Amino acid sequence: MYFFAFFVVLAFSFYLFYKVKQVRTKRPMEKKWLSAKSSMALGLFVALFGINQLILFSGTVTYVVGIFFILIGAGSLWMGFRYYKHVLPYARREAEELNQ
Repeated sequence: MYFFAFFVVLAFSFYLFYKVKQVRTKRPMEKKWLSAKSSMALGLFVALFGINQLILFSGTVTYVVGIFFILIGAGSLWMGFRYYKHVLPYARREAEELNQ
């Protein structure tokens, strides 16, 4: 129980961390890269929250909502990972060009 609660808070903290970094950066590809990382953190947060609800409570509505949260979180995590892989080479190239 506390295990999932700890990771829920940790995932939300990473989401906030990456969103703040995204707002503060000036580089366009780095913004997209950080957006993908924050999307993965938010997806993990939602999925873990759904799992935590399934463990803590029992009932038909809880199961439906918990499974819905898990599916939405997993989808966000998957799409964020795909976007991360797509943007990473461009962000690296941008960083190398601007650091020279």
